[in-house]
Amino acid sequence: MMVEGPINGAPKIGATGCAQSAAPETAFARAAETALADATPLWSARPMSGPHKARKAFAMLGLAGVIAPELSAWVLGWSGVFVFAALLVFRLGVLVLARRTPKAEPQAIEAETPLPIYTVLIALKDEAASMPQLAAALRALDYPADRLDVKLLIETGDKATAEAIAREVWPLNTELHTVPPGAPRTKPRALNYGLKFARGTFVVVYDAEDVPHPQQLKAALAAFAGGPPQLACVQAPLVGRASSPNWIGSHWALEYAIQFGLILPGLAHLKAPIMLGGTSNHFRRRALEDAGGWDAWNVTEDADLGLRFARLGLPVGMIAPPTLEAPPEKFSVWLAQRSRWLKGFLQTWGVVMREPMELRHELGLAKFIALHLSLSGAILSAMVHGLWAFWVLYCWLSPNATLGVFGLSFTALAYGVNAAIAWAAPGPKNWRRAALILTLPIYWPLQTLAMVRALYGLFRAPQFWAKTPHELREKKHG
Repeated sequence: MMVEGPINGAPKIGATGCAQSAAPETAFARAAETALADATPLWSARPMSGPHKARKAFAMLGLAGVIAPELSAWVLGWSGVFVFAALLVFRLGVLVLARRTPKAEPQAIEAETPLPIYTVLIALKDEAASMPQLAAALRALDYPADRLDVKLLIETGDKATAEAIAREVWPLNTELHTVPPGAPRTKPRALNYGLKFARGTFVVVYDAEDVPHPQQLKAALAAFAGGPPQLACVQAPLVGRASSPNWIGSHWALEYAIQFGLILPGLAHLKAPIMLGGTSNHFRRRALEDAGGWDAWNVTEDADLGLRFARLGLPVGMIAPPTLEAPPEKFSVWLAQRSRWLKGFLQTWGVVMREPMELRHELGLAKFIALHLSLSGAILSAMVHGLWAFWVLYCWLSPNATLGVFGLSFTALAYGVNAAIAWAAPGPKNWRRAALILTLPIYWPLQTLAMVRALYGLFRAPQFWAKTPHELREKKHG
């Protein structure tokens, strides 16, 4: 049976139960672009004029390289060794904490009368093929239909997605909103626009290809009810499920298992800054709005928002019920997605380091170090992996070059630690996992290719959003 839902203003109900919103609100669209950047410009990735401390630091490094290249190389080399050693210790410590943290099982909460309204925001762009799966996933959510508030957000001119939406059956109170034209044309801008129409006390973000666990919304409510009043967000783990054996997609899924199964739970246990994933973030709406919403100018709005919560003293937690996602099955798709992530990490680093001493004061020393071991570590690793792999290969092939005992030992230690972390990550421990771990030294240097593209993109088109096409297959929760 098809359902119907209301819209803002005079209703115009579609036969499939997805209501078309009234005329797009240009004032809302303008606020979606500029609210955070206008209110706190130093916390937004919107281009700014004027020197900042991070730029001055880079200028000083460049000057030192010109004046004393050998000394600069020596200092940078040993600094790199120290940083990567700290990263290894940090990851091992987080791993131990994650393993010792009790895992909460997916469970429903006792129904209240009534449960709070829960807004679901889904930004869509050229996602016609994903609509059947998305509609089915939303209908499967174990939450009272009259308490759901679903907002489907499409870009102006995306006729194919709008037509695909009209063919599906959606939960009660599902609305289709067309985001007015504007710049930057990014996912966070669309989410900010949708938030203006939200009715829920709580808000969750999903992507078009997501298959969230049916109990996820109730698990999030239980976490908010059992957590501190200032708990701003809980992150559900993202699980990559390849539809067929695929090397690049399997490595992507392994990374997700490490990140969402080990690293983030450990950071949450430490109450350290957490860079959120791009989907399945559950928010207290008031905390989200008080933090300024999403930065429309940052292409990793999730990571940026997680660190902004940390700066505001608002904790982020984890819940157990996962969301299934489709890994990229082509290298070109993986490269475009990874480049966007790295470009966003660079943007986020540039934002938090505009005033590093203020950041240090906001977070405290321990959280300040943890932030950099997470964010700066991801950036430095992507920059160095390819160069180090090239140097190792050169030393192996050339009779005139050698890594030396220290270089060999450090390389073996780094690989051993990361191999142990990969083996400990959630998921089946079988020959496929072992094969992936053996090929990590091949996979890691690909990050440097993505970083080169990210740096080029940061210079030429900082707000360009590289769309990830989705090859969907049937997925079910076990």
